[in-house]
Amino acid sequence: MTQRMWREHDLKSRYDVVIIGGGVHGLATAYYLTKMGVKNVAVLEGKYIGFGGSGRNTAIVRSNYRTPEGIAFYDRSVKLYEQLAEDLNFNVMFSQHGHLTLAHNERGVTGLRERANTNQLMGVNSRLISPDEIQELVPEMNVFGECRFPILAALYHPPGGIIRHDAVVWGYARGVDRGGGEVHQQTKVTGIETRNGAVCAVQTTRGRIETNTVVNATAGYAGTICDMVNIKIPVETHPLQACVTEPLKPFLNAVVVSSTLHCYVSQTDRGELVMGAEVDDYSSYSLRSTLHFLEGNATHMLELFPFLANVNVLRQWAGLCDMTPDYSPIMGESPDVKGFLMTVGWGTYGFKAGPASGELMAQRIATGKVPPTLAPFRLERFYENRLVGEKAAASVSH
Repeated sequence: MTQRMWREHDLKSRYDVVIIGGGVHGLATAYYLTKMGVKNVAVLEGKYIGFGGSGRNTAIVRSNYRTPEGIAFYDRSVKLYEQLAEDLNFNVMFSQHGHLTLAHNERGVTGLRERANTNQLMGVNSRLISPDEIQELVPEMNVFGECRFPILAALYHPPGGIIRHDAVVWGYARGVDRGGGEVHQQTKVTGIETRNGAVCAVQTTRGRIETNTVVNATAGYAGTICDMVNIKIPVETHPLQACVTEPLKPFLNAVVVSSTLHCYVSQTDRGELVMGAEVDDYSSYSLRSTLHFLEGNATHMLELFPFLANVNVLRQWAGLCDMTPDYSPIMGESPDVKGFLMTVGWGTYGFKAGPASGELMAQRIATGKVPPTLAPFRLERFYENRLVGEKAAASVSH
């Protein structure tokens, strides 16, 4: 008899921790909690595991960010990803074949040089490389040919790469189940009860749950969950679109990103090209893809790789991204409601942060103490003018 990845459970009347959101952040938090001995944990997902951003992203992993706070955080996540297959006993198909961020003007070169220097000071493997080395790494790219935006340099980040997003989510869900936690699909949260300024229960479509700790780990609907406890968070929800081509013979030896062209591309182990752009400039909850995105993305891809002109696009899709003013997440306990924690506002860069987010949130819950790496991302930073400005390193979705 084939063993299920994770089991179905009747909803208990009480859990020590209730996590809202069955994506990588919610599942990782639950997984690391069970490893720390907190077993009575429930992950509630309104639809199915990985339905939201975790199943609608292009799963690029990197740590070449701009701020010391961001670099330390994402570097921890890369290191956790490197050992994740062994930890979960499940192949997550992590391929670290390098990440290139292109510069097309002198200001872009200066910005990448600043990032390279900060990365190196933080112990992260990143360096500025010339067009000759770019051409050597990606021979098929139009580095020296005629183009509207010439390639002057690139930030090369060897530890970067791609991972199989479905495998990560399934592996974490299986790990939660085997660790003693519970994963509940088709369980929508309809309300959160508080008493004397603290969380006391969660209402769902399958019944009421008593708990003193709730974690909001949703994407796209983070503000809706926060509204249930009268907390306002500074996020705007924007669609993010991507597309995939027919399989091609492997040729792309690195993830390629251009912030000037607002595009990125990687090649899967099956040979498909996964391509995307920046979030749409309008706020919306629509998951429909558009011709406008496809035309713009294809135009810029052909500037970098003209030989792709006759390659067929098989499908395109969209996901929802909660964008904060400083392009960094909101993590930690609410200052107003005891027992209500958030790991939200992940914008376009949330999947690469899943393991570190889960580990740090689990430490926060299990020990009651705020880990130093987590502290800069608390909600109060927006009121104290302590922003963690990552727009320079996250202005393109990956």
